[in-house]
Amino acid sequence: MGTIQERKKSKSGKISFTATVRMNGQTITKTFDTRTEARFWMNETELDIRKGKHINLDLNKRTLNELIDRYIQYELPKRKKHDIQKYTMQLTWWKEHIGNLLLVNITPAVLSECKEKLITEKSTKPQNGRITRTPATANRYMACLSGVFTIATNEWQWMDQNPMRKIRKFKENKERDRILSADEAAKILEACKNFDLKGDNYNRETYLFVLIALSTGARYSEILKLQWDNVNLNRKMFYFLRTKNGRNRGVPMTEDVYTELEAFSKMRNIKSNYLFATKDGNKLIDMRTRFYKVLELSGVKDFRFHDIRHTVASYIAMNGGDILEIAQVTGHRSMQMVKRYSHYTEDHPREILQTSHNQLLSKVKKNI
Repeated sequence: MGTIQERKKSKSGKISFTATVRMNGQTITKTFDTRTEARFWMNETELDIRKGKHINLDLNKRTLNELIDRYIQYELPKRKKHDIQKYTMQLTWWKEHIGNLLLVNITPAVLSECKEKLITEKSTKPQNGRITRTPATANRYMACLSGVFTIATNEWQWMDQNPMRKIRKFKENKERDRILSADEAAKILEACKNFDLKGDNYNRETYLFVLIALSTGARYSEILKLQWDNVNLNRKMFYFLRTKNGRNRGVPMTEDVYTELEAFSKMRNIKSNYLFATKDGNKLIDMRTRFYKVLELSGVKDFRFHDIRHTVASYIAMNGGDILEIAQVTGHRSMQMVKRYSHYTEDHPREILQTSHNQLLSKVKKNI
């Protein structure tokens, strides 16, 4: 027979119910928020043992810390390099909050409390006036842990089920459609030049970084990790390597970028092969912080660095580029992502269709 013990947390005063089943030399326990849930689980477990069904005892002796540590050691290295740092940060958050709990005690109710903390506590990277995490970011944290639970359930047999599946995701904000006007782009570049900080080279670095973004639509990390070996001034090409989607791509330089980059190369930091390295050459410059200071100086509102990428893709579309051309420049791997710019290209296929139509029916029109 099983037993149910009522427990009360000393700090919060919250009551929980720990069910214990002892049968056939096995002792299994699990904690619930209500006595009804505990009794239901206890009856189901006793029935499973009588039927000879396998009961996972690892649930009673392994903690979430152990599970995450094993995942980081054996599974995380299989991920793409740009994901490893992000996943490690997210999993560290889970360890700090509920890492000491036994896997058997990680219930949907526990995860729901963590879900609220994700959306209400201060973000480690506040930006653009936002202090807390966005719903989308909170969802990524939950998805990360859910992936760990899936491995633990399906492959390692450390858990009977994934408790995260019962947690509803936050409703995410609609996809942003913010692009710069020509006037706003000019204001930002002018602010880069007039950025009264540490000197001419400081301003030139900032100006070049933003100018490359405005001309290529490259991601922040792609520009920041540019090395002189990836810049071909003779061919006027950038080569972005080991990008987010794992593909390398070449993007042509515009004339104004080439002129600025050629001048910048004459005063390059010889202590590093990176274009945007600190004076000692030991690390990369935090260009994102500079950008938001420039943005404040320019007076441009409601804009993020990643919106530059959206801006470039939109302008390519508005000037007749198709989705394949946009993907070639920006490096989007999914055509579904690129199709968001298709509404800017409505006139372009109309012109192509009209030309084709005229050619196809040219003889017909002559005979009319």
